[in-house]
Amino acid sequence: MPGAGQQGASLNRMRLVNEGTLMATSEVEGTTLTRAQRLDRLPFTRKHAQLLGGSGLGWALDAMDVGLISYVMLALKVQWGLDATTLSWIGSVGFVGMALGATLGGLLADKVGRRQVFAITLLIYGLATGASALVAGVGVLIALRFIVGLGLGAELPVASTLVSEFAPKHIRGRIVVALEAFWAVGWLAAALIGYLLIPGSADGWRWALAIGLVPAVYAAVVRWGLPESVRFLERKGRYSEAEAAVVGFETAAGVEPVLSPDLSPETVTGTVSIWSAELRRRTIALWAVWFLINLSYYGAFIWLPSLLKDRFTLTATLTYTLIITLAQLPGYAASAYLVEKWGRRPTLATFLLGSAISAVFFGFASSEAALLVAGCALSFFNLGAWGALYAIGPELYPTGIRGTGTGAAAAFGRIASIIAPLLVPVMLAGGGLVLVFAVFGAAFLLAAGAALLLPEQRNKALAD
Repeated sequence: MPGAGQQGASLNRMRLVNEGTLMATSEVEGTTLTRAQRLDRLPFTRKHAQLLGGSGLGWALDAMDVGLISYVMLALKVQWGLDATTLSWIGSVGFVGMALGATLGGLLADKVGRRQVFAITLLIYGLATGASALVAGVGVLIALRFIVGLGLGAELPVASTLVSEFAPKHIRGRIVVALEAFWAVGWLAAALIGYLLIPGSADGWRWALAIGLVPAVYAAVVRWGLPESVRFLERKGRYSEAEAAVVGFETAAGVEPVLSPDLSPETVTGTVSIWSAELRRRTIALWAVWFLINLSYYGAFIWLPSLLKDRFTLTATLTYTLIITLAQLPGYAASAYLVEKWGRRPTLATFLLGSAISAVFFGFASSEAALLVAGCALSFFNLGAWGALYAIGPELYPTGIRGTGTGAAAAFGRIASIIAPLLVPVMLAGGGLVLVFAVFGAAFLLAAGAALLLPEQRNKALAD
């Protein structure tokens, strides 16, 4: 049909399709590319590295804050004479804030932008953590930990959404797992601070929390140093900004930009719900994985220093915790390789199964060496599973509800992270470590089954 072809070539302009995605038509090549497709065709460049590093540093600071509280709890147990129930509330109240923060952060990310919310959350939890260093009683500490949780909960799904929307589809999973690997860097920093700073003086835990002010300073870097999501900008009619962002990545890759003339902004409508018929099954499966992995991870790792302290000296406890934390790094590396080799779903299910076996092994371990091996295995598989989970989450939803969908799943998971630290003392009294880690192992096993219900998204373009 020559007439249709001539009409298509003569337009040589951008068209709004698929709920507002801009199409760039090239007269010379006769091809049609969305801005998202232009990003997908690129190799990994210094611009991707800058985005990954900038987002990853925020992620690491997040992990450092979450990890530090377990060491602070260890110090306060001795210094303030706190019982297990009070310590559980200190550990859990942050997750109440994280549940609310994840929901609000996801919604705001779809309304005002990924970068904007990322920066705001860093500022909130950085200031609240720094203020925690000055508290004189448990009540104020618990209140500030709730505020810290609001910021932390909102940041994680927003950061993974931002990175996934810039990552080329053939390496998107690997890049998002690399982002999640910064969690191990932050957790390792927390372990080092806990090991080097907290035992040094009665105020060691205060100095540790004071370091939490760093994210507040870094918020300014995020606000002005990272790009806003191209897909978000397009949906808001900010086409010149979207075009400039894509051209920047194309230039960094040495690729000739496919430029497009401007159109007048149009309002995009018709966004689907995460509970619509075509998305309902994946939402339920994703929520189940998030809930079960949070239950086991936070139940085990928030309490790990205290559990080890019951068997070993403080110095030995901190040393073993540091070694177990180091095992997270190869777990992320293996997951980053396998999400593109095997796919997201089999990688996630395999690492969750490995986590289940390791948890049971840890519960039955009786010797020092067995505890250390089991702890390292649990750290390896569990954090590898987290990497795969963060890789697949943003891929399941279209642009208009990507932040909402990812944040809602994280928020539901945070309910389990609230419950888990409170359950541990009860389970310890009822059946010791064997019962605690048998429950966590069962949760990991159920999560592996739920992971198999998720669609495979390897090398697929994000939906618009």
